[in-house]
Amino acid sequence: MKKIILSILAAVVVVVLVIVFIWRQQSGYTKVLTAKIARQDLATVVSGTGQIKPKTYMNVGATSFGRITRFYVKEGDMVKKGQTVATVENVQQEANVAGQQAAIGAAKTDIASYIAAEKTAEANLEHAKADLVQKKLDWEREQALYQAGIEPKANYDAKKALYDTDVASVNQAVAQLNQAKANTDSARGHMQTQVANLRVNQDLLDKTIAIAPFDGIVTNMPLREGETVVTGIQGTEGATLMTLADMSVITAEIKVDETDIVNVRLGQSADVTVDALPGKVFKGHVTLVGDQALLRSTGQATSTSTSGTEEAKDFKVVITLDESSNELRPGLSTTAKITTAQKSSILALPIQALTMHSTDDDKASKEGVQAAASAAKSVPVQGVFVVDGKSKLRVKFVPVTTGITGATDIEALSGLKEGDEIVIGPYKTLRGLKNSALVKRDTAKPVTPGGNS
Repeated sequence: MKKIILSILAAVVVVVLVIVFIWRQQSGYTKVLTAKIARQDLATVVSGTGQIKPKTYMNVGATSFGRITRFYVKEGDMVKKGQTVATVENVQQEANVAGQQAAIGAAKTDIASYIAAEKTAEANLEHAKADLVQKKLDWEREQALYQAGIEPKANYDAKKALYDTDVASVNQAVAQLNQAKANTDSARGHMQTQVANLRVNQDLLDKTIAIAPFDGIVTNMPLREGETVVTGIQGTEGATLMTLADMSVITAEIKVDETDIVNVRLGQSADVTVDALPGKVFKGHVTLVGDQALLRSTGQATSTSTSGTEEAKDFKVVITLDESSNELRPGLSTTAKITTAQKSSILALPIQALTMHSTDDDKASKEGVQAAASAAKSVPVQGVFVVDGKSKLRVKFVPVTTGITGATDIEALSGLKEGDEIVIGPYKTLRGLKNSALVKRDTAKPVTPGGNS
Protein backbone atom coordinates (compact mmCIF):
# COMPACT_ATOMS: atom_id res chain seq x y z
CA MET A 1 0.00 0.00 0.00
CA LYS A 2 2.83 2.33 0.93
CA LYS A 3 4.53 1.60 -2.37
CA ILE A 4 1.36 2.46 -4.31
CA ILE A 5 1.07 5.81 -2.55
CA LEU A 6 4.71 6.59 -3.25
CA SER A 7 4.22 5.70 -6.93
CA ILE A 8 1.24 8.02 -7.20
CA LEU A 9 3.11 10.86 -5.54
CA ALA A 10 6.04 10.34 -7.91
CA ALA A 11 3.71 10.49 -10.94
CA VAL A 12 2.12 13.70 -9.66
CA VAL A 13 5.53 15.28 -9.16
CA VAL A 14 6.52 14.36 -12.75
CA VAL A 15 3.32 15.88 -14.16
CA VAL A 16 3.84 19.07 -12.16
CA LEU A 17 7.42 19.32 -13.34
CA VAL A 18 6.32 18.87 -16.98
CA ILE A 19 3.64 21.55 -16.62
CA VAL A 20 6.09 23.94 -15.02
CA PHE A 21 8.62 23.27 -17.78
CA ILE A 22 6.08 23.89 -20.53
CA TRP A 23 4.82 27.04 -18.84
CA ARG A 24 8.32 28.40 -18.49
CA GLN A 25 9.02 27.56 -22.12
CA GLN A 26 5.88 29.37 -23.29
CA SER A 27 6.03 32.35 -20.97
CA GLY A 28 6.50 35.54 -22.95
CA TYR A 29 4.95 34.07 -26.14
CA THR A 30 1.70 35.20 -27.76
CA LYS A 31 -0.43 32.63 -29.52
CA VAL A 32 -1.46 33.79 -32.99
CA LEU A 33 -3.11 32.44 -36.11
CA THR A 34 -0.98 32.71 -39.24
CA ALA A 35 -1.30 32.31 -43.00
CA LYS A 36 1.08 32.49 -45.96
CA ILE A 37 0.81 35.01 -48.78
CA ALA A 38 -0.02 33.36 -52.11
CA ARG A 39 -1.04 34.41 -55.57
CA GLN A 40 -4.67 34.07 -56.58
CA ASP A 41 -7.41 35.55 -58.74
CA LEU A 42 -9.34 38.35 -57.05
CA ALA A 43 -12.53 40.20 -57.93
CA THR A 44 -14.42 43.09 -56.35
CA VAL A 45 -18.16 42.45 -56.28
CA VAL A 46 -21.04 44.86 -55.61
CA SER A 47 -24.38 43.31 -54.71
CA GLY A 48 -27.92 44.57 -55.00
CA THR A 49 -31.49 43.26 -54.84
CA GLY A 50 -34.45 44.05 -57.04
CA GLN A 51 -36.78 42.38 -59.50
CA ILE A 52 -36.99 41.04 -63.04
CA LYS A 53 -38.39 43.49 -65.59
CA PRO A 54 -38.79 43.27 -69.36
CA LYS A 55 -36.94 45.92 -71.32
CA THR A 56 -40.11 46.65 -73.32
CA TYR A 57 -43.63 46.50 -71.95
CA MET A 58 -46.82 48.46 -72.48
CA ASN A 59 -50.39 48.80 -71.29
CA VAL A 60 -52.89 47.95 -74.02
CA GLY A 61 -55.40 50.73 -73.46
CA ALA A 62 -58.97 51.17 -74.57
CA THR A 63 -59.49 53.16 -77.78
CA SER A 64 -63.26 52.78 -77.88
CA PHE A 65 -65.95 53.13 -75.26
CA GLY A 66 -68.12 50.08 -74.74
CA ARG A 67 -68.64 46.72 -73.11
CA ILE A 68 -65.91 44.08 -73.41
CA THR A 69 -67.43 41.25 -75.45
CA ARG A 70 -64.51 38.83 -75.34
CA PHE A 71 -60.95 38.25 -74.15
CA TYR A 72 -58.98 35.89 -76.39
CA VAL A 73 -56.08 35.50 -73.92
CA LYS A 74 -55.52 35.16 -70.18
CA GLU A 75 -52.71 36.13 -67.82
CA GLY A 76 -49.51 34.24 -68.55
CA ASP A 77 -50.35 33.53 -72.21
CA MET A 78 -47.75 34.16 -74.91
CA VAL A 79 -49.06 36.30 -77.79
CA LYS A 80 -47.77 37.09 -81.27
CA LYS A 81 -47.57 40.50 -82.94
CA GLY A 82 -50.87 41.29 -84.71
CA GLN A 83 -52.86 38.73 -82.69
CA THR A 84 -56.37 39.77 -81.57
CA VAL A 85 -56.41 39.81 -77.77
CA ALA A 86 -59.82 41.41 -76.99
CA THR A 87 -62.91 42.93 -78.57
CA VAL A 88 -65.37 45.64 -77.49
CA GLU A 89 -69.03 45.77 -78.61
CA ASN A 90 -69.09 47.11 -82.18
CA VAL A 91 -72.61 46.67 -83.63
CA GLN A 92 -72.91 50.30 -84.69
CA GLN A 93 -69.41 50.43 -86.14
CA GLU A 94 -69.97 47.26 -88.18
CA ALA A 95 -73.30 48.62 -89.49
CA ASN A 96 -71.64 51.89 -90.53
CA VAL A 97 -68.91 50.03 -92.37
CA ALA A 98 -71.42 47.75 -94.14
CA GLY A 99 -73.56 50.75 -95.18
CA GLN A 100 -70.54 52.62 -96.48
CA GLN A 101 -69.37 49.59 -98.45
CA ALA A 102 -72.84 49.35 -100.05
CA ALA A 103 -72.74 53.06 -100.94
CA ILE A 104 -69.34 52.56 -102.58
CA GLY A 105 -70.76 49.63 -104.57
CA ALA A 106 -73.65 51.81 -105.81
CA ALA A 107 -71.20 54.58 -106.72
CA LYS A 108 -69.15 52.15 -108.76
CA THR A 109 -72.31 51.10 -110.62
CA ASP A 110 -73.13 54.75 -111.35
CA ILE A 111 -69.63 55.33 -112.66
CA ALA A 112 -69.97 52.31 -114.93
CA SER A 113 -73.25 53.65 -116.35
CA TYR A 114 -71.74 57.10 -116.93
CA ILE A 115 -68.77 55.54 -118.68
CA ALA A 116 -71.25 53.68 -120.96
CA ALA A 117 -73.01 56.98 -121.64
CA GLU A 118 -69.63 58.44 -122.60
CA LYS A 119 -69.12 55.64 -125.10
CA THR A 120 -72.57 56.28 -126.58
CA ALA A 121 -71.92 60.01 -126.83
CA GLU A 122 -68.57 59.35 -128.51
CA ALA A 123 -70.29 57.05 -131.05
CA ASN A 124 -72.99 59.65 -131.72
CA LEU A 125 -70.31 62.29 -132.27
CA GLU A 126 -68.44 60.11 -134.75
CA HIS A 127 -71.69 59.42 -136.62
CA ALA A 128 -72.56 63.13 -136.72
CA LYS A 129 -69.08 63.99 -138.00
CA ALA A 130 -69.32 61.39 -140.79
CA ASP A 131 -72.76 62.61 -141.79
CA LEU A 132 -71.48 66.19 -141.79
CA VAL A 133 -68.70 65.26 -144.25
CA GLN A 134 -71.27 63.79 -146.60
CA LYS A 135 -73.57 66.79 -146.30
CA LYS A 136 -70.66 69.15 -146.93
CA LEU A 137 -69.80 67.32 -150.18
CA ASP A 138 -73.45 67.41 -151.34
CA TRP A 139 -73.69 71.13 -150.61
CA GLU A 140 -70.43 71.95 -152.41
CA ARG A 141 -71.61 69.97 -155.45
CA GLU A 142 -74.98 71.74 -155.31
CA GLN A 143 -73.19 75.10 -155.19
CA ALA A 144 -71.34 74.29 -158.42
CA LEU A 145 -74.54 73.19 -160.17
CA TYR A 146 -76.39 76.22 -158.94
CA GLN A 147 -73.72 78.61 -160.11
CA ALA A 148 -73.72 76.86 -163.50
CA GLY A 149 -77.49 77.43 -163.69
CA ILE A 150 -78.25 73.74 -163.81
CA GLU A 151 -79.97 73.34 -160.38
CA PRO A 152 -82.78 75.57 -159.15
CA LYS A 153 -82.28 77.68 -156.04
CA ALA A 154 -84.73 75.53 -154.06
CA ASN A 155 -82.43 72.53 -154.35
CA TYR A 156 -79.45 74.71 -153.38
CA ASP A 157 -81.23 75.97 -150.25
CA ALA A 158 -82.27 72.43 -149.29
CA LYS A 159 -78.69 71.13 -149.51
CA LYS A 160 -77.42 74.09 -147.47
CA ALA A 161 -80.07 73.50 -144.78
CA LEU A 162 -79.05 69.83 -144.49
CA TYR A 163 -75.38 70.86 -144.13
CA ASP A 164 -76.20 73.43 -141.43
CA THR A 165 -78.30 70.83 -139.59
CA ASP A 166 -75.41 68.37 -139.51
CA VAL A 167 -73.07 71.09 -138.19
CA ALA A 168 -75.54 71.64 -135.34
CA SER A 169 -75.79 67.88 -134.79
CA VAL A 170 -72.00 67.61 -134.42
CA ASN A 171 -71.97 70.46 -131.90
CA GLN A 172 -74.81 68.79 -130.01
CA ALA A 173 -72.94 65.45 -129.96
CA VAL A 174 -69.81 67.20 -128.61
CA ALA A 175 -71.89 68.81 -125.84
CA GLN A 176 -73.48 65.47 -124.96
CA LEU A 177 -70.02 63.81 -124.77
CA ASN A 178 -68.71 66.58 -122.48
CA GLN A 179 -71.77 66.22 -120.28
CA ALA A 180 -71.28 62.45 -120.06
CA LYS A 181 -67.63 62.95 -119.03
CA ALA A 182 -68.64 65.52 -116.41
CA ASN A 183 -71.17 63.05 -115.00
CA THR A 184 -68.48 60.39 -114.82
CA ASP A 185 -66.05 62.73 -113.04
CA SER A 186 -68.76 63.75 -110.59
CA ALA A 187 -69.58 60.12 -109.84
CA ARG A 188 -65.90 59.38 -109.23
CA GLY A 189 -65.69 62.33 -106.83
CA HIS A 190 -68.70 61.06 -104.90
CA MET A 191 -67.12 57.62 -104.71
CA GLN A 192 -63.90 59.09 -103.26
CA THR A 193 -66.03 60.74 -100.58
CA GLN A 194 -67.64 57.39 -99.83
CA VAL A 195 -64.19 55.75 -99.65
CA ALA A 196 -63.01 58.39 -97.18
CA ASN A 197 -66.11 57.85 -95.05
CA LEU A 198 -65.47 54.09 -95.16
CA ARG A 199 -61.91 54.69 -93.93
CA VAL A 200 -63.27 56.67 -90.97
CA ASN A 201 -65.87 54.02 -90.11
CA GLN A 202 -63.34 51.21 -90.56
CA ASP A 203 -61.00 52.99 -88.15
CA LEU A 204 -63.78 53.24 -85.57
CA LEU A 205 -64.45 49.52 -86.03
CA ASP A 206 -60.76 48.66 -85.72
CA LYS A 207 -60.61 50.56 -82.42
CA THR A 208 -63.04 48.05 -80.95
CA ILE A 209 -60.50 45.26 -81.58
CA ALA A 210 -57.35 45.14 -79.42
CA ILE A 211 -54.27 43.88 -81.28
CA ALA A 212 -50.96 42.78 -79.73
CA PRO A 213 -48.28 45.31 -80.85
CA PHE A 214 -45.39 42.84 -80.39
CA ASP A 215 -44.56 39.30 -79.33
CA GLY A 216 -44.81 39.02 -75.56
CA ILE A 217 -46.53 37.67 -72.48
CA VAL A 218 -49.73 38.88 -70.82
CA THR A 219 -48.75 40.01 -67.33
CA ASN A 220 -51.87 41.80 -66.04
CA MET A 221 -55.59 41.88 -66.87
CA PRO A 222 -57.45 44.28 -64.55
CA LEU A 223 -60.84 43.91 -66.29
CA ARG A 224 -63.22 41.02 -67.04
CA GLU A 225 -65.55 40.19 -69.92
CA GLY A 226 -68.80 42.15 -69.69
CA GLU A 227 -67.28 45.14 -67.91
CA THR A 228 -67.29 48.53 -69.59
CA VAL A 229 -64.05 49.95 -70.84
CA VAL A 230 -63.54 53.68 -71.24
CA THR A 231 -61.09 55.82 -73.16
CA GLY A 232 -59.04 58.14 -71.03
CA ILE A 233 -55.65 58.83 -69.54
CA GLN A 234 -53.38 55.78 -69.48
CA GLY A 235 -53.38 54.15 -66.07
CA THR A 236 -56.82 55.34 -64.98
CA GLU A 237 -59.31 52.74 -63.81
CA GLY A 238 -61.17 51.08 -66.67
CA ALA A 239 -58.81 52.41 -69.36
CA THR A 240 -56.37 49.48 -69.49
CA LEU A 241 -57.35 46.12 -70.99
CA MET A 242 -54.09 44.32 -70.20
CA THR A 243 -50.32 44.70 -69.88
CA LEU A 244 -48.00 43.01 -72.39
CA ALA A 245 -44.30 42.41 -71.76
CA ASP A 246 -41.71 41.67 -74.43
CA MET A 247 -39.60 38.96 -72.78
CA SER A 248 -37.11 38.67 -75.64
CA VAL A 249 -34.88 41.15 -73.77
CA ILE A 250 -34.99 40.76 -69.99
CA THR A 251 -33.47 43.06 -67.39
CA ALA A 252 -32.89 42.94 -63.66
CA GLU A 253 -33.60 46.29 -62.02
CA ILE A 254 -31.76 46.42 -58.70
CA LYS A 255 -30.88 48.95 -56.01
CA VAL A 256 -27.23 49.48 -55.07
CA ASP A 257 -26.08 51.12 -51.85
CA GLU A 258 -24.76 54.66 -52.19
CA THR A 259 -21.35 53.59 -50.86
CA ASP A 260 -20.93 51.11 -53.73
CA ILE A 261 -22.45 52.99 -56.66
CA VAL A 262 -19.22 54.93 -57.39
CA ASN A 263 -17.59 51.67 -58.51
CA VAL A 264 -20.37 50.60 -60.89
CA ARG A 265 -19.86 51.33 -64.60
CA LEU A 266 -21.70 50.58 -67.84
CA GLY A 267 -20.73 47.28 -69.43
CA GLN A 268 -19.54 45.57 -66.23
CA SER A 269 -20.45 41.88 -66.04
CA ALA A 270 -22.93 40.59 -63.47
CA ASP A 271 -24.30 37.31 -62.15
CA VAL A 272 -28.05 37.37 -61.56
CA THR A 273 -29.89 34.85 -59.38
CA VAL A 274 -33.65 34.55 -58.95
CA ASP A 275 -35.24 33.47 -55.69
CA ALA A 276 -37.80 31.35 -57.53
CA LEU A 277 -35.10 29.47 -59.48
CA PRO A 278 -32.52 28.35 -56.91
CA GLY A 279 -29.22 27.11 -58.27
CA LYS A 280 -29.51 28.96 -61.59
CA VAL A 281 -27.24 31.89 -62.48
CA PHE A 282 -28.01 34.22 -65.38
CA LYS A 283 -25.17 36.19 -66.95
CA GLY A 284 -25.67 39.85 -67.79
CA HIS A 285 -24.06 43.26 -68.04
CA VAL A 286 -24.82 46.72 -66.68
CA THR A 287 -26.77 48.86 -69.17
CA LEU A 288 -27.94 51.72 -66.94
CA VAL A 289 -26.58 53.41 -63.82
CA GLY A 290 -29.05 55.81 -62.24
CA ASP A 291 -27.86 59.29 -61.26
CA GLN A 292 -30.77 59.96 -58.92
CA ALA A 293 -30.57 58.87 -55.28
CA LEU A 294 -33.62 56.99 -53.95
CA LEU A 295 -34.72 56.95 -50.32
CA ARG A 296 -34.48 53.38 -49.06
CA SER A 297 -37.65 53.59 -46.97
CA THR A 298 -39.97 54.89 -49.70
CA GLY A 299 -38.11 54.49 -53.01
CA GLN A 300 -38.84 58.15 -53.70
CA ALA A 301 -36.21 60.24 -55.47
CA THR A 302 -34.44 62.67 -53.18
CA SER A 303 -35.09 65.49 -55.64
CA THR A 304 -38.85 65.09 -55.18
CA SER A 305 -38.80 64.39 -51.45
CA THR A 306 -39.89 67.18 -49.13
CA SER A 307 -38.59 65.43 -46.03
CA GLY A 308 -35.35 66.63 -44.51
CA THR A 309 -34.69 63.38 -42.66
CA GLU A 310 -31.30 61.86 -43.27
CA GLU A 311 -31.50 58.15 -44.15
CA ALA A 312 -29.80 55.52 -46.24
CA LYS A 313 -30.04 55.93 -50.00
CA ASP A 314 -29.81 53.63 -52.98
CA PHE A 315 -29.26 54.07 -56.71
CA LYS A 316 -31.05 52.22 -59.51
CA VAL A 317 -28.94 49.93 -61.68
CA VAL A 318 -30.31 48.01 -64.68
CA ILE A 319 -28.65 44.77 -65.77
CA THR A 320 -29.58 43.31 -69.16
CA LEU A 321 -29.40 39.53 -69.27
CA ASP A 322 -27.27 38.10 -72.08
CA GLU A 323 -29.89 35.41 -72.81
CA SER A 324 -33.63 35.32 -72.24
CA SER A 325 -35.42 32.43 -70.52
CA ASN A 326 -39.00 31.21 -70.61
CA GLU A 327 -38.74 30.53 -66.87
CA LEU A 328 -38.42 34.20 -65.99
CA ARG A 329 -41.48 36.29 -65.22
CA PRO A 330 -41.79 40.03 -64.58
CA GLY A 331 -41.67 40.88 -60.89
CA LEU A 332 -39.60 37.90 -59.71
CA SER A 333 -37.27 38.85 -56.86
CA THR A 334 -33.63 38.80 -57.87
CA THR A 335 -30.13 39.39 -56.53
CA ALA A 336 -27.30 40.61 -58.73
CA LYS A 337 -23.57 40.55 -58.12
CA ILE A 338 -21.68 43.04 -60.29
CA THR A 339 -17.97 42.50 -60.85
CA THR A 340 -16.52 46.01 -60.65
CA ALA A 341 -12.83 44.98 -60.73
CA GLN A 342 -10.96 41.77 -61.49
CA LYS A 343 -7.29 40.73 -61.51
CA SER A 344 -5.52 37.42 -62.06
CA SER A 345 -2.54 35.92 -60.20
CA ILE A 346 -2.00 38.73 -57.70
CA LEU A 347 -0.65 38.72 -54.14
CA ALA A 348 -3.63 38.61 -51.82
CA LEU A 349 -3.93 38.58 -48.04
CA PRO A 350 -6.91 38.03 -45.71
CA ILE A 351 -8.66 41.30 -44.93
CA GLN A 352 -8.63 40.57 -41.19
CA ALA A 353 -4.80 40.59 -41.22
CA LEU A 354 -4.74 44.34 -41.91
CA THR A 355 -4.28 46.56 -38.89
CA MET A 356 -3.42 50.17 -38.15
CA HIS A 357 -0.13 50.50 -36.31
CA SER A 358 2.20 53.36 -35.45
CA THR A 359 5.88 52.62 -36.06
CA ASP A 360 6.71 54.90 -33.11
CA ASP A 361 4.81 52.70 -30.63
CA ASP A 362 7.75 50.31 -30.27
CA LYS A 363 10.17 53.22 -30.00
CA ALA A 364 8.03 54.69 -27.21
CA SER A 365 8.11 51.44 -25.27
CA LYS A 366 11.92 51.51 -25.33
CA GLU A 367 12.73 55.18 -24.86
CA GLY A 368 10.18 56.14 -22.23
CA VAL A 369 7.66 58.91 -21.72
CA GLN A 370 9.21 61.48 -24.05
CA ALA A 371 9.13 59.07 -26.97
CA ALA A 372 5.59 58.08 -26.00
CA ALA A 373 4.48 61.70 -26.29
CA SER A 374 6.05 61.83 -29.76
CA ALA A 375 4.32 58.59 -30.75
CA ALA A 376 0.96 59.99 -29.70
CA LYS A 377 1.33 62.63 -32.39
CA SER A 378 2.23 60.14 -35.16
CA VAL A 379 -0.29 58.92 -37.77
CA PRO A 380 -1.04 55.15 -37.73
CA VAL A 381 0.00 53.23 -40.83
CA GLN A 382 -1.89 50.39 -42.49
CA GLY A 383 0.01 47.12 -42.59
CA VAL A 384 0.43 43.55 -41.38
CA PHE A 385 2.63 41.65 -38.93
CA VAL A 386 5.05 39.32 -40.67
CA VAL A 387 6.31 36.25 -38.79
CA ASP A 388 10.10 35.79 -38.86
CA GLY A 389 12.57 33.44 -37.15
CA LYS A 390 13.15 29.72 -36.73
CA SER A 391 13.67 28.63 -33.12
CA LYS A 392 12.05 31.80 -31.79
CA LEU A 393 9.26 33.38 -33.82
CA ARG A 394 9.01 37.15 -33.77
CA VAL A 395 6.70 39.50 -35.65
CA LYS A 396 7.65 42.54 -37.63
CA PHE A 397 5.18 45.21 -38.67
CA VAL A 398 5.31 45.88 -42.43
CA PRO A 399 3.38 48.78 -44.03
CA VAL A 400 1.26 47.57 -46.95
CA THR A 401 -0.46 49.40 -49.78
CA THR A 402 -3.59 47.68 -51.02
CA GLY A 403 -5.58 47.46 -54.25
CA ILE A 404 -8.89 45.81 -55.10
CA THR A 405 -10.95 44.12 -52.41
CA GLY A 406 -12.63 40.72 -52.68
CA ALA A 407 -15.11 39.03 -50.36
CA THR A 408 -12.47 37.88 -47.85
CA ASP A 409 -9.13 38.96 -49.36
CA ILE A 410 -7.49 42.17 -50.49
CA GLU A 411 -4.74 42.85 -53.02
CA ALA A 412 -1.28 43.65 -51.65
CA LEU A 413 0.44 46.12 -53.96
CA SER A 414 3.65 46.59 -51.95
CA GLY A 415 5.39 45.53 -48.76
CA LEU A 416 4.94 41.76 -49.12
CA LYS A 417 6.17 38.94 -51.29
CA GLU A 418 4.85 35.52 -52.11
CA GLY A 419 5.39 33.00 -49.28
CA ASP A 420 5.52 35.56 -46.45
CA GLU A 421 3.85 34.29 -43.27
CA ILE A 422 1.59 36.88 -41.66
CA VAL A 423 -0.54 37.08 -38.51
CA ILE A 424 -4.26 36.93 -39.24
CA GLY A 425 -5.72 36.73 -35.73
CA PRO A 426 -7.24 36.49 -33.25
CA TYR A 427 -8.63 39.99 -33.63
CA LYS A 428 -8.04 41.12 -30.03
CA THR A 429 -4.51 39.76 -30.07
CA LEU A 430 -3.77 41.38 -33.42
CA ARG A 431 -4.94 44.79 -32.23
CA GLY A 432 -2.62 44.72 -29.24
CA LEU A 433 0.37 43.08 -30.89
CA LYS A 434 3.71 44.94 -30.72
CA ASN A 435 6.63 44.96 -33.12
CA SER A 436 9.29 42.26 -32.40
CA ALA A 437 6.94 40.41 -30.02
CA LEU A 438 7.54 36.69 -29.51
CA VAL A 439 4.71 34.62 -30.94
CA LYS A 440 3.69 31.01 -31.17
CA ARG A 441 1.50 29.48 -33.84
CA ASP A 442 -1.90 28.50 -32.47
CA THR A 443 -2.78 25.09 -33.94
CA ALA A 444 -6.01 24.63 -31.98
CA LYS A 445 -9.14 24.38 -34.08
CA PRO A 446 -11.49 27.33 -33.65
CA VAL A 447 -14.86 26.76 -32.05
CA THR A 448 -17.63 26.25 -34.59
CA PRO A 449 -20.68 28.43 -33.83
CA GLY A 450 -23.47 26.22 -32.56
CA GLY A 451 -21.10 23.23 -32.23
CA ASN A 452 -19.16 21.63 -29.42
CA SER A 453 -15.83 23.15 -28.39
